Amino acid sequence: MKALLTFAVLLMLLLMACSQKVIITDPVASVYATMETAPVPINADAADDPCIWIHPTDPSLSTIIGTHKEGTIGLLIYDLEGNELSQIAEGRMNNVDIRYNFPLGGDSVALVTGGNRTENTISIYKVNVETRALENVAARKLPIGLDDGIYGSCMYYSVKTGKFYAIINEKTGKIEQWELFDNGSGKVDGKLVRTLYVDSKPEGCVADDILAKLYVGEENEALWKFEAEPDAGVEKTLVEAKNTHFVEDIEGLSIFYADRETGYLIASSQGNNTFCVYTREGDNSWIGTFQVIAGESIDGTEHTDGLDVTNFPLGDAFPSGMFVAMDGINDVGNQNYKAVPWEAIAKGISPELKFNTTWDPRIVK
Repeated sequence: MKALLTFAVLLMLLLMACSQKVIITDPVASVYATMETAPVPINADAADDPCIWIHPTDPSLSTIIGTHKEGTIGLLIYDLEGNELSQIAEGRMNNVDIRYNFPLGGDSVALVTGGNRTENTISIYKVNVETRALENVAARKLPIGLDDGIYGSCMYYSVKTGKFYAIINEKTGKIEQWELFDNGSGKVDGKLVRTLYVDSKPEGCVADDILAKLYVGEENEALWKFEAEPDAGVEKTLVEAKNTHFVEDIEGLSIFYADRETGYLIASSQGNNTFCVYTREGDNSWIGTFQVIAGESIDGTEHTDGLDVTNFPLGDAFPSGMFVAMDGINDVGNQNYKAVPWEAIAKGISPELKFNTTWDPRIVK
């Protein structure tokens, strides 16, 4: 009798799990990663979000900056062959983003920010072009108002005003927008300029610097759009609810700039290990979905948190740009990041997505 009861309970749980499984019938293009980074140092859910830094004179020397949210290491810097170049051990970082041409100490630098969960603040760095390492340029620990602890983050540069912002959030749904500026001594300070909200836990976010839009993923519910300028109000517009084209959690978000007005918003659909592509312009219509599957020597991506993409050519390995995503279940060793040439994704989706290797994200004005 006890065995029968146990079997009945297991069967009931299995039926419940099957009934809750969401099946989306969208066509899915399959692509392969051509590069993977070295595994992260800790055997845990440690990797999360990457960003791409483009070298000012030799794009083949560009780097991938990946977050590490466990232990003492917060950021890992990789070359385009996946080799680890350096580490930042200044707290657990959850998300990372980059903007170019930040005026600092009389120079123009690539500014990198990370959501520091250990310190509950925004970590701020500049890229040292000679070493490709990151240098801390924060003037102080910013007194952010996230009592539940910083979670996701991204950056925004305003073409309208020339100002730079860090946007951060916590699991309660609260979102803060901080203006970043040189404090006069070659360090970066900040001030809170706006507070936004979604109803439940957000994490991934990305800003369109030219169209002045901020996208926020409310993990278990929906993808939202806000106006990105701090004086534009706090209203949000629904881009898409879960189980339409993505399956919860909706996680990493990034913008592909095809030109000044067009391109793509890409989102990680963690629940079915795919990536959804939407128009950057207009109402962000869904265009297609792709997945990164296992190839001969590199496995695919599963349970992806963060991602980034660029249209810019990065040497012979990525002549039409690169897409990079966190892999939550690496087949050999700890978690890592996988990179896919943009042309593989563009040609895999029908109708074919745009290429534009002349658009330079380092000179957005």
